[in-house]
Amino acid sequence: MMARQVSQLILLQPKQRLDSEGGCALQQEIAAIAPQSHQVWVIDMSHVDFLDSSGLFALVAGLSSARQHGCRLVLCNLKATVRLVFEISQLDTVFEIFDRYDTVLVSLDRDAASFMKAA
Repeated sequence: MMARQVSQLILLQPKQRLDSEGGCALQQEIAAIAPQSHQVWVIDMSHVDFLDSSGLFALVAGLSSARQHGCRLVLCNLKATVRLVFEISQLDTVFEIFDRYDTVLVSLDRDAASFMKAA
């Protein structure tokens, strides 16, 4: 019998502005996570209206931290103006970005099904 790895979801929902203040708050939230292998850190950006370099730094630092701990960090619900910042900075090729939270869940279900077939 093979052990099954089940992903644990951690949901973060930053508010309105990911600038120096909001970015710092996000970094503190990420630092408070007790990382475990196979966790999925979902950052729901639906309330974020503004993103600058400080906010991008916080997100990149979070992605780096997730990867160092064997976790996965994904973004969802980016508003058009925020998505544009990712496209201009070409960070849309670095982050996993989903249109909606439920598409994140569908992706995780599909990954779990693929894992089970391989086992």
